[in-house]
Amino acid sequence: MPTYFPEVKDRVQFEGPDSKNPLSFKHYNADEVVAGKTMADHFRFAVAYWHTMKNGGADVFGPGTYRRPWGTEKNPLKAAESTMAANFEFISKLGVNFWCFHDFDIAPEGKDFAESKANFQHMVKLAEKHQKDTGINLLWGTSCLFANRRYMNGAGTNPDAHVFAYAAAQVKHTLEATLKLGGASYVFWGGREGYSSLLNTDLAREEEQLAMLLQMAVDHAKAIGFKGQFMIEPKPCEPTKHQYDHDTATCLAFLRKYKLDKHFKMNIEANHATLAGHSFVHELAVASANGALGSVDANRGDVMLGWDTDQFPNDVAELTHAMLIILKQGGLAPGGLNFDAKVRRDSIDTVDLFYAHIGAMDCFARALKNAQAIIDDGTLDKFVADRYKSWDGALGKKILGGKSSLADCEKYILKHGDATPVSGRQEYLENLFNTFI
Repeated sequence: MPTYFPEVKDRVQFEGPDSKNPLSFKHYNADEVVAGKTMADHFRFAVAYWHTMKNGGADVFGPGTYRRPWGTEKNPLKAAESTMAANFEFISKLGVNFWCFHDFDIAPEGKDFAESKANFQHMVKLAEKHQKDTGINLLWGTSCLFANRRYMNGAGTNPDAHVFAYAAAQVKHTLEATLKLGGASYVFWGGREGYSSLLNTDLAREEEQLAMLLQMAVDHAKAIGFKGQFMIEPKPCEPTKHQYDHDTATCLAFLRKYKLDKHFKMNIEANHATLAGHSFVHELAVASANGALGSVDANRGDVMLGWDTDQFPNDVAELTHAMLIILKQGGLAPGGLNFDAKVRRDSIDTVDLFYAHIGAMDCFARALKNAQAIIDDGTLDKFVADRYKSWDGALGKKILGGKSSLADCEKYILKHGDATPVSGRQEYLENLFNTFI
């Protein structure tokens, strides 16, 4: 069997913060226990097949710059097989336990759906063997419902019912493959579920169509015995101007409208959060507060650029805040942290894939310890609890219990007078937070 990553002889090891070896972990120790769980169990790191194995380094101004030693065969299925082998070699040497894929990441599309499905099933069978040989598991699967020309006007929201049916058929075969491979979740992300002009769009109809595709997936999962978690990944701004899955709040409102909220959680991507005009931690907080934070696509954007740059995360302060939210909700399982990130266009060596993942994993390890230290210290949590303590008193309980009217509130104010403002002490809390970074 070919070796696609000869620069890494064995599995990447934890060597501690004093190590000078760039192919070692300085902070991520998979077996280290923090707050009762190993780091591996806290993070459930996954490698994204589409960026790590299939990305060629292209951008909007030019073709790909990478020259990978896999996927070079003239026969598309043979190319897919070597790419799959490279994927499991990379994940094994990195020491990660999970991977994620789209259906037509791992298999070439054929001349028609029957051939495409046959190609996909062949690759799923091969993936099953690789998983058995390596012990690596599938975090989640998804369908590519955006790249092919047929999806230029969306998949579930397409004005042509024929296209909708094709998308539904893809979801069926990918959902069945996810079950076969033991996937913990299935993710929908609407790469083209939106519109560019209302002049040719029936918005109400398209929303109803999208809801029907999600319901059909839920029904099929029940029929085949798939008990994994369904998720939606909010995705604003690209490629269409108005996406139906713009942010977490929008997705939650949509799911509640169509009574799908009990079946779906959110897969939050950091770069999508910023494109929606939010911070990463805001989107995590909104999802978590609504019991809907299921998984995370771990990456970052560039504040100087207005598109999805999908860079590897490296801001320890931001990740510390993220881990605070994740720890306080008890973790992400059955979700995890999927590195939906790609090396830069000029990082052309295969070893750069290791540097990128190692650095991000080390940042998360530092963030986990920081977050747990903040929780153990308790000062921040106490401040927040004290700030809202009036809601635990007689007045607050009466209001939230639905036993107080507007007239009752007026009587209270006439008796007790105006409220006394209390400082939110943001600067003090920012200083406190930074002492743990």
